[in-house]
Amino acid sequence: MTEREHQHIFTEWLHQYKGLIFKIVQAYGYTPMDREDLFQEITIQVWRSIPTFRQESAISTWIYRIALNTAISWVSKEKKYRDTNNTVENLPDILLQHHKLIDERMIWLYKTIRQLDEIDRSIILLLLDGYSYKEMAAILGITETNVGVKINRIKKQLIIHSKKISKNGI
Repeated sequence: MTEREHQHIFTEWLHQYKGLIFKIVQAYGYTPMDREDLFQEITIQVWRSIPTFRQESAISTWIYRIALNTAISWVSKEKKYRDTNNTVENLPDILLQHHKLIDERMIWLYKTIRQLDEIDRSIILLLLDGYSYKEMAAILGITETNVGVKINRIKKQLIIHSKKISKNGI
């Protein structure tokens, strides 16, 4: 593959799948700066991985897997960095509220998703994007049955969380 072909594929894929990447970045990045760094890290990994794409899955599935794996690794590295440097983990979410494209429901949803563990975050994002249990299992490397069990548990957690918010008026 020539450099020009590589650049063309990257530009096309980034344009076509930036929404998918943005959802993962929103779920795993805590601050606007975190989200910017994570987006950049994911796009670098997609760039590096283009020559290894073997067309054994859909491009979206392949990019999702790269983005999720990158996000999970990035969160782990960031947590270690923050733990050793005693920095503030979450900047005020008021910064999110000023983003004109995201309404209050989306802010609530992403705040709630960020509270889930890495695998559950991945599953809920895939579910929101309409992936089947079979596709989710392939992307995450778990069984379809395990996907179903996890989705039921996640839904229960979200219901409990939404009731707490309603009760406390938050």
